[in-house]
Parts: sequence; C-alpha cells; structure tokens
Amino acid sequence: MSISRQNLTAIIVSFMSEKVIHDCINSIPKDIKIVIVDNSNNKFFKTDIEKKYNNVRCILSESNIGMGAGNNYGLNEIDTDYGFILNPDVVLRDNTIEEMIIASKKVDTFSILAPIMEEENYPNYKLSKKKDFKNLNGEPFKVDSVDGFAMLLNLSRLNELENFSGKKYFDENIFLYLENDDLCKRVIESGENIYVVPKSKIKHLGAKAVDEKYKYEIELSRNWHWVWSKFYFNKKHGGYLNAFIKVCPIFISATFKMLMYFFINNKKKRIYFYRVLGFLNAALGKKSFYRPKINN
Repeated sequence: MSISRQNLTAIIVSFMSEKVIHDCINSIPKDIKIVIVDNSNNKFFKTDIEKKYNNVRCILSESNIGMGAGNNYGLNEIDTDYGFILNPDVVLRDNTIEEMIIASKKVDTFSILAPIMEEENYPNYKLSKKKDFKNLNGEPFKVDSVDGFAMLLNLSRLNELENFSGKKYFDENIFLYLENDDLCKRVIESGENIYVVPKSKIKHLGAKAVDEKYKYEIELSRNWHWVWSKFYFNKKHGGYLNAFIKVCPIFISATFKMLMYFFINNKKKRIYFYRVLGFLNAALGKKSFYRPKINN
C-alpha cells in the first residue's frame, strides 16, 4: 500500500520546545494530521498550539517519558497506516512529503522510509557497505538504519511482525539516544526494508529542540543517557561483555577528562562526571532513570 496524505499522521515528541516547534509545524502540509506528545506536561502550550493550528492535537504526558515512549504514545493514538516521526527542530521542504509518497509507489515492501538531510556532510543514515550513489539518479536506496529525527513508519507492516507485537515500536527502556537504531535493527532482523528518499529533503537544526535557557541541564542529561543507551543497546544486541568492551573506552576517557577538569572547569567536569554515571548505572543493570532538573 502506497502512502497518501489522508493515511499519514505526523508525530512530534516535544519537551520545552516552544521556540522551534512552530517552524516544524508550519513546514508540514495543512492537510496532514499532527499529533504532539508534550513531555513537559505544559497545559498552556497545549491550549495555545491547538488553538493556533486546526490540524494539531496535543497530548500531555503526565511525566517526561522520553523519546521512545513518547513516540509510542503518539503512534498508538492515531488511526492512519503511516506515522511520520519528527523532532520539533526539523523543518520540511515544500516537496518532502510528496517525494516520499512518490517513492512509496516505486519501492517494494518497506517498513521505514526516511527523507535525507540537506547537509550532505551529515548523512542521517547508516550503511554496512559503501554504495555508489552517482548511478542512483535520485532513486530511493536501501540502508541499515536511519536517524530518529525524521522517519516514516509503515505501521500496518510493522504490526504484522513478531518483533513489534503489542504496538511497542520503540524500546521504552531507552529514554534518549539509539531508540531509532534499536527499532531499525529489529526491522532488518525481521527481513524488512528501510529506504532513504534522496529527493525528499529536510533541514535538522540539531540539539535545538529545547529552549536555550535549559541548555546546560539538558547537556548533562544528554551525556548521561548517551553512555547509558550505548551500553544498553550493545548489551541487548550482543551481550554484557560486548557492551563492556565497546563502551568501556568512553568510560575511561570520561574519567580521565573529569579529573583533568576537576579544578579548572566545573561545567566540563560535571559533563564528564555524568558520562561516568551513565556508564556505571548501565553496567550495574539500573534503569535509565535520570531526568533533567527543569521547572516549568
């Protein structure tokens, strides 16, 4: 089944994202439904956003449940066969959706389609083998995984797969980082296809999804979860020893830098300290519990 505008819903998980999310919403065609899951539980934001946009429904989560759980929440609230996962700091171009619709008619069965970053030096996909893109003439091509800030899920297809029973598309144990890699890995292991559409382009501002005034606290949280998620992902898909071997160098480097900055730069010291904490908590089998300390 190919994609249509009537059978597609955009899902945006937000957290203190008021300053950037309007550009994202305004870049989405007005005839496409949008569901926002707001992890900051901001009632004023919900009222304002639903009043301003007729095609937007905002759901407030009771707590900050993270990206994976937030996306699952939104995906389970829609009745369309396709869900377009977007970060609030992503901006679509005029033909982004249309090119993905065209691509869906060209390729064989797919579970995930993704647009491509305008910035060619920062590809939003991974390949296990090098590919000669010059001979593709802009046609969709298969990849091993795509970044989570813009990915279109074929929900009717995923719901048929054993790896996605119960409509748990993203692993909710992962609060932040690698939830998209985990989903893509399970898709590939199920024998399904992931495509990137070169003619469908987006702009990703990158790490701009949260208000600037919360930047440092969010940076601490990102460093904690970046290391925790790396350990968890590698443990899940390769065992404890595999995770320890792959992530231990990050732990050693973070410990060294934490000590190096101990007396000369408190902010940098704390960033590396949070990386150490992320590693230790993951290695001890603790859940991804850390949440940024932000008051509305």
